[in-house]
Amino acid sequence: MRIILLVLTLMLSSGWLWLEQHARDGLVYQGMPDRLNTGWQYWYRILRNEGFVLGYSDYRLNPVWVSYELRALNREQKQQRYSRPGHFEKDWRSIWPVTHDDYTRTGYDRGHMAPNYAISRLYGRKAQLDSFLMTNITPQKPNLNRKLWQRLEEAAIDHFSHQFYRVQVITGPIFSDNPHRLKSLIQVPESFYKVFVGIDKQDQAVSMLAFVMPQDVKGSEPLTKFVVSVDEVEQRTGYDFFSQLNDVQETKLEATIDDRPWNLKQVARKPSRY
Repeated sequence: MRIILLVLTLMLSSGWLWLEQHARDGLVYQGMPDRLNTGWQYWYRILRNEGFVLGYSDYRLNPVWVSYELRALNREQKQQRYSRPGHFEKDWRSIWPVTHDDYTRTGYDRGHMAPNYAISRLYGRKAQLDSFLMTNITPQKPNLNRKLWQRLEEAAIDHFSHQFYRVQVITGPIFSDNPHRLKSLIQVPESFYKVFVGIDKQDQAVSMLAFVMPQDVKGSEPLTKFVVSVDEVEQRTGYDFFSQLNDVQETKLEATIDDRPWNLKQVARKPSRY
């Protein structure tokens, strides 16, 4: 009897692990990010949420990458209204708990990586609440968070999503060699990246667009000023994205800087909402 129970337990555990891995893989495009550097500061744990998945660093107390998919909003999604939570929640999965109050009076905003607006409209209330977990949050200066970053997030859901069948996004912080830490030990990034992959109906990547935005922006700069190659993002973050892509395709797309397929200039100077 004990042997039968053990076999059943192993079978159920294996089934759950397979389903979990399958669910995680469905939230990234062409493979989880690989570490280009062997240092322990580049290790991360994968945390799956409703509508997005992230790699969380218990050393940096930051998400180091967050992945989610965008599609053009339909009329019903645009009209959907969820009240914004008034408080960010501690994530029980974090080893060193980070709380809402750890950012209070630090001079830094609680910056979403998976954005509230797009995630809530595309994936619902549960997904919105998951985006307010502190494992999705990183320190951003106000002019970046409320202006430039907000403008890029708005351009992504309202404009980029209409240029392709679907758009995969991977985003996160970039750290200096000796980053400053808040009193709560949270590391403060020097800049942030966001990479967009335009995907067609055959699930083929046809274009990539990447940005790196430093903390010390005014917020009114044109988005075109911050366009870089995916290769540069990988070099600065220490992570290899989309490693399962065909090598020839990956090399070409990640080296190319071309915002024309995204019609970026149409929204590059659009003002922020704040």
